Amino acid sequence: MPEFRQPPPVPSALPVTTSGGGGWLPHGHHVDPHSHPLGQLVYAAAGALATTTERGTWIAPANRVTWTPPGFAHSHRFYGRTNVRLVAVPVDLCGELAAHPSVYAVSPLLREALLALTDRRAFRPGARERLLAVMIDELAEPPEQSLHLPEPRDGRLRAVTGLLHADPGRSATLAQLGQTAGASERTLSRLFHTELGMSFHRWRTILRVHHALVHLTNGRSVTETAMDCGWSNPSSFIDAFTELVGQTPGRYQAGLREDLK
Repeated sequence: MPEFRQPPPVPSALPVTTSGGGGWLPHGHHVDPHSHPLGQLVYAAAGALATTTERGTWIAPANRVTWTPPGFAHSHRFYGRTNVRLVAVPVDLCGELAAHPSVYAVSPLLREALLALTDRRAFRPGARERLLAVMIDELAEPPEQSLHLPEPRDGRLRAVTGLLHADPGRSATLAQLGQTAGASERTLSRLFHTELGMSFHRWRTILRVHHALVHLTNGRSVTETAMDCGWSNPSSFIDAFTELVGQTPGRYQAGLREDLK
């Protein structure tokens, strides 16, 4: 695990400048919808964050970074005491990254570049540009979709997803949820695939993993998190979490403790 660095304080408004910035934010801190003329990478070196746009929500633990291109309205929410780092990406470099909001995996080298770009108050001539080039190179892989939770436009589907947002651990079947929404199971199943590009089961699993990340960041045990988020046993939770996040819940929590040392 890379050596942890204490960042300078960051204003609550999280302004984007040509140099970015970093600092600690409290659990639950929320930044209202806004947009920027520059691209923006937001990284939680400790804690976790969610970035929401009209395309849905991306959640980023400490092994992910969220990307918002210029002009996209977006909001942020932070979970746990979060060491947040922001890097503004000049417009001429934005074309190297995805044209829509996304989340990228954070390699060890990318983490070091993000920390260096947000730690230093002054750079030698050309040093910042070289670090930005390294960062862009490390973001060459396609963005990940595993932690993207799309949101529907259809009113019937929104009624169903709203019920699940309110209670992710709810065990109701799609047919039972459809009774509340006034739509058949077949209709809702079709809408999940056509509007959201995934099955009902997949969408609910991603939603539950989003909430699980928050619970784990706040210190809940793996077993408590599994039960609270709707899994019938810890083993099935661990399998689903590992598939989407890329590490087990226990390893994720251990990483949080190491980052905060």
